[in-house]
Amino acid sequence: MSPSRSILLVGEGNFSFSASASQLYSESETSITATCLQHQEEALRHEGAAGNIQTIKDSGGTVLFEVDCTKLEQCASLQGRVFDRVVFNFPHCGRKSGVKKNRELLKNFFLSCVQVLAEDGEVHVSLCNGQGGTPVDQPKREWHNSWQVAAMAAEAHLILSAVHPFESERYQNYKCTGYRSQDKGFHVEKSLLHVFTRGLPYTSGQTLKVEEAVEGEKVQYNIPAELSDFIFRRFLCPDSVHPVKLAQDFVLKGLAEKWLVSMTTETIPYLLTVKQLQTCCCDSDGTQCYWINLLEKDFSSDAQTSTEGEKDQGCADARETPSASCATSEKVDRMRSKGVECLRSACSIDVDPDGESGLYLLRPSLLPQMEELLTKKEELIDNAGSNEGNNESEGNKKDEAFGGCNGVTSLLGVSGVVFRNVPISLWALPAYHELLLRGVSPPEKDPVKSLGHKLETLLAPYGVSLVAEQGGLRLMAQPVGLVGKLFANDNNISVTVSLNLDLLAVLLFSLPDWRLLWSHDPRFLKQFSLRPQPGTPFSPFSLFPEHFSFDISFWTGPIWEEKKFHAVVREASRGTVEQVKLIDMFSHPDLSQTSYCYRLIYHSHTHALSHTQALQFHQHLESLLSSRLQVTIR
Repeated sequence: MSPSRSILLVGEGNFSFSASASQLYSESETSITATCLQHQEEALRHEGAAGNIQTIKDSGGTVLFEVDCTKLEQCASLQGRVFDRVVFNFPHCGRKSGVKKNRELLKNFFLSCVQVLAEDGEVHVSLCNGQGGTPVDQPKREWHNSWQVAAMAAEAHLILSAVHPFESERYQNYKCTGYRSQDKGFHVEKSLLHVFTRGLPYTSGQTLKVEEAVEGEKVQYNIPAELSDFIFRRFLCPDSVHPVKLAQDFVLKGLAEKWLVSMTTETIPYLLTVKQLQTCCCDSDGTQCYWINLLEKDFSSDAQTSTEGEKDQGCADARETPSASCATSEKVDRMRSKGVECLRSACSIDVDPDGESGLYLLRPSLLPQMEELLTKKEELIDNAGSNEGNNESEGNKKDEAFGGCNGVTSLLGVSGVVFRNVPISLWALPAYHELLLRGVSPPEKDPVKSLGHKLETLLAPYGVSLVAEQGGLRLMAQPVGLVGKLFANDNNISVTVSLNLDLLAVLLFSLPDWRLLWSHDPRFLKQFSLRPQPGTPFSPFSLFPEHFSFDISFWTGPIWEEKKFHAVVREASRGTVEQVKLIDMFSHPDLSQTSYCYRLIYHSHTHALSHTQALQFHQHLESLLSSRLQVTIR
């Protein structure tokens, strides 16, 4: 950050730091406002205070007395003013006050200073070595014995953005004072300057109404609230610099060195039918699908139209109305039973033929759309061949569909968001961007081996390794797990590559958490504006965020659907819960009830998460569980 235009200094003693800052910024347009808690007469008793105050005023600055840094909004002289930087050097309650009182001082200061802080402003807090309780403190104190500065700032929705050595030598006339409330100095060697900035406010998930054309028919449906932030984000649009797009570009560029790669521009809806999934569901798990209820047709409404699934921003809210809770017509009911039976026989997916959810689902993979695209291309080739009187073999037609020539394989690709209804854990993504590639090659070429070798060459430097399995290869990496797979079909003539672009982006740019990819904070995307090369590590804009653990216990009836519990946790916590663990279960011998106890870990790299905020989320979770899942909180 460039030198601020307006700086507020609080808790000054002899004003030597403010005077030095005034001289340092004397040739800039920066204005200094220096304040202290004492009366003017008491402040002037500090050695050198009178001269320092005069220096500040001569430099155009302002000096205010009797200003409580925990009640800045009540200071008449500060009313209506905002500052680009608020500075509090070596705060202390005075005398032999313990860590708890100083934590409280910090918390109240942070809560107050945000009232006079510019939206893009910074808060600078200097602490002696060890007080802050961050890993930068060396030696680091035990957590309970530190001032927990990052956690106290989070109470005011501030995040710790940087930690620097306190450069006392930069302020030549600075003389620290106030040791045990006396006009005595103290050691500032190895002291640290903590820089805080505002975190984005939390936004609640909302059920979104979407309109799409599925198999030639317009339908409307609701996107579940816990998934509302995963759609219409445009990460893969042509001009995107999002790391997911950079990961895709990196892979495609590497593959293009050996194969002709073309990405489809066809529109792909989020919604699939059972019939579509039936065509390629060898790896589908019905328990991990988001089954969808169609809404009663009302195309006069302002539902979001999803053409490419990525083109448009924003959706209309689907409020709780009778029309939004109705299912479909008798025709759809007949289709449901037929479609579910087909899916059962082909995929062994367990769905309820009597339920509305047996017909439609959010795409768990792009394979069905890929199959449809290939079928369309083959039909076009067939038609062209018929018009020209050609009699090609089936194998030649498939080669032409991929642009094959003289045994050289080309790859057809499609990418977009897919959805998996998975339990909450560190590397389980409910939504991610899949890159799907399909190519053909003569059997003797062993396409799985050749593509696997190329991908290993590209991705091995980032921790990805290949693991052989029947019919193909898996791409694995620690700690994220499965990042992709290759498998052959059609007698080893065609090969399919499926890659999780989100996890690849995590590996390529050393992201600490996949949830960062979905951050709305401009500081995240700014780091990728110049399209950094893979291997360039991400610099977190929120340092050392705290973990908060809460347990929740409740009684349920005879039927308990855990995936609904995880969905409510995601919604209630605004995505801040990173782990859910069942730690106890008890079935009552006389009642048809079971008690469950889960441990939830709250942690966020994207927002300021305080103990207070995490507790509010947890209490909201208890309320939602009671109202939606009819559990009894213990």
